Amino acid sequence: MVIKPKIRGFICTNAHPVGCAENVKQQIEFVKSQPKVSPGPKNVLVIGSSTGYGLASRITAAFGAGASTLGVCFEKEPTERKTGTAGWYNTAAFHTEAKAAGLYADTINGDAFSNECKAEVIERIKANMGSIDLVVYSLASPKRKDPETGEVYSSTLKPVGKAYTTKTYDTDKDLVHDITLEPANDEEIANTVKVMGGEDWELWLKALHEAGVLADNCQTTAYTYIGKKLTWPIYGHATIGRAKEDLDRAATALRENYQDVNLKAYVSSLKALVTQASSAIPVMPLYISLIYGVMKQEGTHEGCIEQAYRLFTEGLYASNPTLDDGGRLHMDGHETNEQTQARVEALWDQVTQENFHELADYEEYHKDFLRLFGFGLNGVDYDADVDPVVNW
Repeated sequence: MVIKPKIRGFICTNAHPVGCAENVKQQIEFVKSQPKVSPGPKNVLVIGSSTGYGLASRITAAFGAGASTLGVCFEKEPTERKTGTAGWYNTAAFHTEAKAAGLYADTINGDAFSNECKAEVIERIKANMGSIDLVVYSLASPKRKDPETGEVYSSTLKPVGKAYTTKTYDTDKDLVHDITLEPANDEEIANTVKVMGGEDWELWLKALHEAGVLADNCQTTAYTYIGKKLTWPIYGHATIGRAKEDLDRAATALRENYQDVNLKAYVSSLKALVTQASSAIPVMPLYISLIYGVMKQEGTHEGCIEQAYRLFTEGLYASNPTLDDGGRLHMDGHETNEQTQARVEALWDQVTQENFHELADYEEYHKDFLRLFGFGLNGVDYDADVDPVVNW
């Protein structure tokens, strides 16, 4: 079939297998063009491995450090009539490239929140890897089923305390407009923490530790976005912010609970990028379009793979990584410094429907959005007939 993007709201409902493979290859080529990650990990578990920062972390571990990798994701398999998800095709491409490079790569497609998935991961580690020395937690899900009670919790994207009115950009309607977000109630806050906080990260490390598959001096990191003034009302001072605070709590607990293997646990704050998750968050399409333009002018713009590579070389495997007062690693400094933020804030105050495309770099935002699903990559013939069925 000839596959063209089908966009509905803030998501693309299909994906291009050849384009996704090319996207993965380009990220691999970037990592291979950089100095080796040395010292680096040997056996890596990436929970949420198929897109965005999780995929970039897996690529960096494998092709930057020569690590064996085990991924966990929840993706839709293709059929002859319908494409699979981008994450499915990304994973297939990663497996192909890893095999060609002589690297061990395995992936479990299932519900990472479940006890069954954790048990299957442990079984694979014992059979094929022995132990794990890096656990990357990069899940992004709107819902979570509690593995013990079976109750399903849903997250919400709301401010805490009071309503918040701000500008946003509707990508569907090409419209800059004001939006008012009503404050979350206590149940919505608690549910968001349940889905996006640190509980599942802790359950993963608990299961791995009890199974004896955490190597001595193992490291683990969970990803977060903190942002600054313009995004604080929807991130820091919001339901997501409460969940991110819970990640900090979990990191402290992990360090305390697994001193016998000298576990190092970090929350890593990364820059704002176009991802399937961020596209759904009010404010972010407008903010990211503005920050892209400013950072490209300043020569500091980075994508997922550049951020992941720096996290490994300047953070996780640096001899003396810089931590903030909360013990977090930061790769977002090019975005959150005062000079860059001042320029973005000035643009934010000026931007209107009439001048949006002049002041913001929405063209790059939209290109990045399409690339998430394998569209718009150079060297790919999008008029060609392709088989949507690709196996791992």
